[in-house]
Amino acid sequence: MRLHAFYHVPFEEVGAIGLWAAERGHEVVSTSLYAGETPPSPADYDMLVVMGGPMSVYDDKEFPWLAAEKKAIEAGVASGKPVLGVCLGAQLLSVVLGGSVSRNPVPEIGWFKVTMTPEGLAESVFAGFPQSYYAFHWHGDTFSIPPGAVHAASSAACANQAFVYNHRVVGLPFHLETQPFGMQNLIKHCAADVALPGPTVQHPKQMHAGREAFKDIQALMHRLCDALTA
Repeated sequence: MRLHAFYHVPFEEVGAIGLWAAERGHEVVSTSLYAGETPPSPADYDMLVVMGGPMSVYDDKEFPWLAAEKKAIEAGVASGKPVLGVCLGAQLLSVVLGGSVSRNPVPEIGWFKVTMTPEGLAESVFAGFPQSYYAFHWHGDTFSIPPGAVHAASSAACANQAFVYNHRVVGLPFHLETQPFGMQNLIKHCAADVALPGPTVQHPKQMHAGREAFKDIQALMHRLCDALTA
């Protein structure tokens, strides 16, 4: 398979998704939108992964490439191929599908529990997922569940933690793909986000204390990718 990733910044890459692809002999190619690279058409890939970034989905004036990216994501969804959006990628998916993005009541950064909805667990892409599990989070915005999509998960700090559209399109504001080096990159490049730790924002030391969870989220990431490409 040909997996294509959209990158918005150089420090948020596919992580465990790349490990999954390597184990299964899939090719991974990326478009660095921040560097002016042009998104491909759906004919050029078999699965699309839209990664995270610190900008807003509505920052088109500051990041003009967002407009072209939204059209490329819309084309990917229309093609019927699997599409996975992570963090900013999930927000972009929501907007493309008719939803909206706004500030979450509180930022959610660190290791926090996600709980699946019954409707989410009934979706084939989440087959075998536990009802609740710890995931890695780094977001201040939230999305609405787009029309026609299934509300798949929530957390104590953020009501909309996942959606599934047409069984082949998944939006996750949290990170199952993050590896230890990816977490460290976020801590380094987004240090201002954790300058004031609180109930929903962990200190970097707390994040590092949760390192045991990396193997668990990697297994869930691989399970989701297998299901999306089945």
